Amino acid sequence: MFDFLDVYPWALPILIFFGRICDVTLGTMRIIFVSKGEKYKAPLIGFFEVFIWVVVISQILSRANDLVAYVSYAAGYATGNYVGILLEQRIAYGIVVCRVYTHKNGNDLIQQLNELNFGATLLHGTGSVDKVDIIETVIDRKHMKKVAKILTDFDPNIFYVVEDVRTKQNGIFNKRENILSRWRLGK
Repeated sequence: MFDFLDVYPWALPILIFFGRICDVTLGTMRIIFVSKGEKYKAPLIGFFEVFIWVVVISQILSRANDLVAYVSYAAGYATGNYVGILLEQRIAYGIVVCRVYTHKNGNDLIQQLNELNFGATLLHGTGSVDKVDIIETVIDRKHMKKVAKILTDFDPNIFYVVEDVRTKQNGIFNKRENILSRWRLGK
């Protein structure tokens, strides 16, 4: 299968390096899907992750006998971790709860979030110095940057925390416009 490596031995460290990047990146994604309870995606990704790893290891055990191949294995592992983290941030898969603490009127923030179809809940609390409004919203992770901008525009001194959510159920969420309602008579 890799007979070309006998003719081009310089290609082995390159194959090892990029193979490790692929397998470690897939491993990062698999861990994310396992933690989110994705029982079909995680095993599929795991299959390809292990397949690539076995191919790379077999080449190392049969052909690699120099320090360059070993360094390319370690460098591929490190780079794969980095690429996996970048990919995970780019995909922004999952659901988060954003809990906001502000000294301003939380009803105003709730209204802003509702206008953009983000449901939110307001609680009143007491902080270390004064009373605070606590606003919680459950959103798709891909919308977090947009919500963070809304929060900092609302109150530059706002404090918020973001936590991963494994599942969500029920709740009150804003109704999305039905495509057929645009053509409904009497509107």
